[in-house]
Amino acid sequence: MKKQVLLFVLSLFVCPVFAQKTTDTIHSQKLKEDRIISISLPASYGKEKNKKYPLLLLLDGDYLFEPFNGALKFGNYWDDLPEVIVVGIDQSRPYSRDSESDVDQNGLPIEKGAQFFDFISMELLPTLEKKYDIAAFKIIAGHDVTAGFMNLFLYKDNSPFDAYISMSPELGTEMETRLPSRLSLIKKPLFYYQSTADGDLKKMQDLIKTLDTNIKSVKNSNLYYQFDDFKNASHYSLVLFSIPNALYHIFGAYQPISSTEFQTKIVTLPNDYVGYLTKKYDIIEKSYGIKMPIRINDFKAIEAAILKNNAFAEFEQLATLAKKSYPRAMLSQYHMGMFYEKTGDTKKAAKAYMNAYNMDEIGNLTKDFMLEKADQMK
Repeated sequence: MKKQVLLFVLSLFVCPVFAQKTTDTIHSQKLKEDRIISISLPASYGKEKNKKYPLLLLLDGDYLFEPFNGALKFGNYWDDLPEVIVVGIDQSRPYSRDSESDVDQNGLPIEKGAQFFDFISMELLPTLEKKYDIAAFKIIAGHDVTAGFMNLFLYKDNSPFDAYISMSPELGTEMETRLPSRLSLIKKPLFYYQSTADGDLKKMQDLIKTLDTNIKSVKNSNLYYQFDDFKNASHYSLVLFSIPNALYHIFGAYQPISSTEFQTKIVTLPNDYVGYLTKKYDIIEKSYGIKMPIRINDFKAIEAAILKNNAFAEFEQLATLAKKSYPRAMLSQYHMGMFYEKTGDTKKAAKAYMNAYNMDEIGNLTKDFMLEKADQMK
């Protein structure tokens, strides 16, 4: 827990550097009133043509906005989390009826709750998609009553959200059985995070843990589920522990290759190390709608795996991939030089290294380094 708390302390200092926070007022025909939302755009927003960003929609945005935004900015600073458009809905008083549902019968939203449900799906999301460069991947998060309410979007055949962050939810009627049933039917990848704490009311904890047990019994390869039961945490401090865990659960595939991933998943492969790298970035694009160049350090990790396993023929494939990602940089010619060097053709290796010398430096690859490599081939 100390690690999560440190993350949030540091995020308070990082956040002001990166945030482009604004507020906006949206008139809702469904609610017949104006609603205030907060928006944080990524630092790179508008600087790259056609770049789109995942959306994080926060219920209870009046108090969840800053901790979520800070954690995302901090994680992105270290390239652990992607840039995300964050939108928070102000649900401070007098909006206490936003999550109103029929507790006596089916648990579905009624009256103001039904209007608020339609406001999100039929007014707010289309408005945001029209105004901002939003990727297909959308997250919704809530705490307490709103955490239970947001689960109702999973009762729809086509949920507008791809990931749910449910912190200490107040569950609706029979939700502990109905929700797992719905999750068993999903046809596309869906991330679901849920948490409770020993500071929650006993009745609330019991229902959440029953829901956890029932979700864990769901057999669906499209479901990515994580549950946290925090000790020595209150109903409110739970939020600060949940946020980083939830974000790292959802964006686990986005992160750079770690030493653990290298040791347990890559270097142990019999072959096709370049294929592993290609698939990793395909998953990032397909899962989150994020198209990004392959990180230099990830190229270096695959280079290390090739060298460790003497799979030198794969350097040629790695060179092709590097040329696609960084066409003006020396990385591709460096990998071609490694291919020729390790397969015994020192003359072609020297030529490749000299070709690299005439291209842009990248990472720790410099012109001096390429001259040294070319000289070693003589």
